[in-house]
Amino acid sequence: MYVRDYSGRKIVIIGVFILVALIYLGRLFYLQVVDQRFKLSADNIVVRNVREYPPRGRIYDRTNNLLVYNEAAYDLMVVPSQVKAIDTLEFCKLLSTDTATFNKQLKSAKRYSRYKPSVFLKQISKEDFGIIQEKLYQYPGFYSQTRTLRHYPQPIAAHLLGNIGEISQRELKKDRFYKAGDYIGKSGIEKYYEKQLRGHKGMKIIEVDVHNRDKGSYLNGKYDTVAIVGKNIMIGLDADLQLYGEQLMQNKLGSIVAIDPGTGEILAMVSSPSFDPNMLVGRERSRNFTLLLEDTLKPIMNRAIMGTYPPGSTFKMVNALVALQEKVIYGGSEFTCQGRMSRPIKCTHDHISPLALEEAIQQSCNAYFWKTFRNTLNNTKYKSSHEGYQAWYNHVMSFGFGQKFNTDIPYELSGNIPDSAYYDKLYRGAWNALTVRSLAIGQGEILVTPIQLANMVAIIANRGYYFPPHVVKSIEGNDTVANKYKTKIPTSIEARYFDIVRKAMFTVFEGEHGTARYYKLDSITQCGKTGTVENPHGDDHSIFIAFAPMENPKIALSVIVENSGYGSKWAAPIASLMIEKYLTGKITRGRIEKRMLEGNLVSKNQDQTTNNE
Repeated sequence: MYVRDYSGRKIVIIGVFILVALIYLGRLFYLQVVDQRFKLSADNIVVRNVREYPPRGRIYDRTNNLLVYNEAAYDLMVVPSQVKAIDTLEFCKLLSTDTATFNKQLKSAKRYSRYKPSVFLKQISKEDFGIIQEKLYQYPGFYSQTRTLRHYPQPIAAHLLGNIGEISQRELKKDRFYKAGDYIGKSGIEKYYEKQLRGHKGMKIIEVDVHNRDKGSYLNGKYDTVAIVGKNIMIGLDADLQLYGEQLMQNKLGSIVAIDPGTGEILAMVSSPSFDPNMLVGRERSRNFTLLLEDTLKPIMNRAIMGTYPPGSTFKMVNALVALQEKVIYGGSEFTCQGRMSRPIKCTHDHISPLALEEAIQQSCNAYFWKTFRNTLNNTKYKSSHEGYQAWYNHVMSFGFGQKFNTDIPYELSGNIPDSAYYDKLYRGAWNALTVRSLAIGQGEILVTPIQLANMVAIIANRGYYFPPHVVKSIEGNDTVANKYKTKIPTSIEARYFDIVRKAMFTVFEGEHGTARYYKLDSITQCGKTGTVENPHGDDHSIFIAFAPMENPKIALSVIVENSGYGSKWAAPIASLMIEKYLTGKITRGRIEKRMLEGNLVSKNQDQTTNNE
């Protein structure tokens, strides 16, 4: 039987594949080597591809105050294969560097590619570059590339605005838009809205003569592409309020979060200590970031969204609303209190007894809220206190506690609301209301963030719903991003129960025994609640929540001053001053303001470890 020999065909097929591979390799060599060094024989001109980086979008506050803009800067680029014999000492003198650094940078550029441009010296200011530019033609292989640096006209809101930095290898793998040496948003708004702010890169093909001098666009720019400027963003922040909040919190540890309850927009987000955002710009960024990172007061950490604290007495508002919804109390329900002799939770002070809900909030009575919490868990409509606890847990979670808001605020923490499974594991199922009694007064395992507390106040101001706390107000040419935060999120508490709590919070300022009565304003109806939170690492934390005006509220806020004692001493006056500043634009209580501005709590507590990690 005859068998055909196909070995010849096999050789042909292999040859075809080898030929195709050689064509691709040849084309690749042409693009990477020949094309980069292409010379127009008549004039001995080199063609250079120069990437055009667009200015990032600017950022404005809610009243159109400019918060972030761009300043011109330059990167010194190098194509190693084009670097000829140059006077290295003179070049280093021109760049204000040394020969060791020069050799190191050139070696690094060669490792990247001998024929492709890479950054030799980055982020040169326009003042310094003016000197370099005059003599750059003397050094073949080197040329400039225009960049922009962020600038902050007011040194405020560093955590919220964020910063940009050189892209990492991990970030490069995620997005092919970028090349090595590009800059990208690293935190805050700059990170979250990177795609809107960054714009689109362009490309210019430039003719350069043998002396490294720019001869203009190749073929009159026929193959150039234009860079598209990034989109401008307006945020809900009030720059004047933010600045005032940072001044009030100077030399203190803690935070202020102010929200517009009608929109969920962040009006102010203060984390103290803070820093000038201009520190993380330009060639000093890396050094300054290290200094901030090593600072024991942790200025780099945004306490407003990353600090977690027991809410203390401010949480009594939530427990009251849950009890009302579960119908285990009503507004006129009275309980007795034996003051400091109360058991199983003692009260902080002696006061009238018995007392109803409004008086209990005004007096911040621990005994009253323990009995309220006990009744919620032991509700007869549930088979056990465990089922009662689960009902309590579900109500609390509807306020946004124990979870992230997942809006445009990166790196927020979720805090902690322990579920029944946690206690089942901890106590092997043998627990009841008495076991978890500390939750009645906002202590124990409960942890909340300042932004969650401010959102809770917005819920009370709105009588039962909230808009997700967010930063953006509008984006140039795009409403869809901002619109996604305009959906109301209801809690599980009926609106009618909030009036009782709102009225009680009003008496905190206006009542004869209100804990914030010294900070009331004749022209503004303020509603608030003090909190003094136990801190196992040092002095108690001072906490205050508030909203104003009582009808048609415009601002809801939380204030936390770490290691500073009673809520009425520091947090309450700071909150009231912030309210007055935002609603009237001025301060009438100079004595109170002076005490807050001059108060220095950092030196007293510098060696204490705070519980906000």
